Formats: sequence, C-alpha cells, structure tokens
Amino acid sequence: MEKDTKKSVKSRIVSAAWRLFYEKGYNGTTVDDIIELSETSKGSFYYYFSTKDELLNTLSLILDEYYEELEKKMDPEMNSFSKLLYLNYEVHTMMEEKISMDLLASLYSTQLVSEKESHLLDQNRNYYRLVNRIVEEGQRRGEIRTDVPASEVTRYYTMCERALVSDWCLNKGRYSLGQYSKECMPFMMEHFKSC
Repeated sequence: MEKDTKKSVKSRIVSAAWRLFYEKGYNGTTVDDIIELSETSKGSFYYYFSTKDELLNTLSLILDEYYEELEKKMDPEMNSFSKLLYLNYEVHTMMEEKISMDLLASLYSTQLVSEKESHLLDQNRNYYRLVNRIVEEGQRRGEIRTDVPASEVTRYYTMCERALVSDWCLNKGRYSLGQYSKECMPFMMEHFKSC
C-alpha cells in the first residue's frame, strides 16, 4: 500500500508540474506553485526531485499515464491497425493542447545531445509495451503483416510518431499536430497493414 501512496504523490507532482509548465511556462513556474497545485509538501517534492529541472525528464511518465487511460477506453474488438492510429491521434492532440511546444522542442533537442539514455526511448516504458501488444494482436488477427517482426513494426511506428512531433516543433506549431498526424500516420503505416 505504501508503494501506491508514493507513486500517487510523485504522479501528482509530475502532473501538476506539466500543467503549470503549459499554463505559466517553465520559467514562470516555481517549486512552490507545483507543491500547491499537487497538494503535497516540500518534503515530498524534494524526496523525489532535487530541482525543478529534474521534472523535465518526466515527460515519458506523463505520456505513459495517458496511454494507460487511452488503453482502458479502447474497444477491445477494434481493428488493431485502427488502435494504433487512434493512440497516435489522441496522444498527439493531447501533446498539442497540454504541453508547451517550445518546452517539447527543447526536450527533444536535449535528448539529442545528452550522453544519458533517453527516457523517451526506454523500451520498458508502458508506451512501447502497449504498442508492441497491439501489433502482436494485429498479427494474430491477420490485420498487420506477419512477415515483419512485431518489434520492427513497433520501432517504425514509434519512430514515425517522434518524426511527426519533431516536424511540428520545427514548424513552430503552425498546424494542428493531431490533425496532421491523423492525415499522415495511415500513409506512414500502410506498408504494415495486411492486404
């Protein structure tokens, strides 16, 4: 039970921080703001994070929590290829609406120069496991090609998602990320769809 409480406190801190980063900007957000919105304490904050900067590495946690929510909402009978497109559209729409594009671009660029392992590429994330499960399900159902390993389809899918976000950031958010993804992702993934 104690582990669940700790997770919920950390999760509340992370969620509050990203909400404030979007609303007030990263520089406009203080640790006190995060503590107040998350309804936690300074002790709790500093138990999990030494500085506000450390919260920048938690984007993958925010995204994974959202993927979990979406998985619960998905109709289990939905075509697996459609599930992948659904996840892509919903997450990219959420990113567009709740994560500052400038902060997102900054995070992506720091991942390029960091010598540490990228949190966004961690194959143990719920995100990668979910996508891989859907691909395997699609292969069993005959909806996704079986002559390509599920891991390769997953790798390609996740690369396409990152490419769409990177392109959106490079274009300074001049268009809707969700809508652009909805238009492009089916073409990007068509190669893996069963005939």
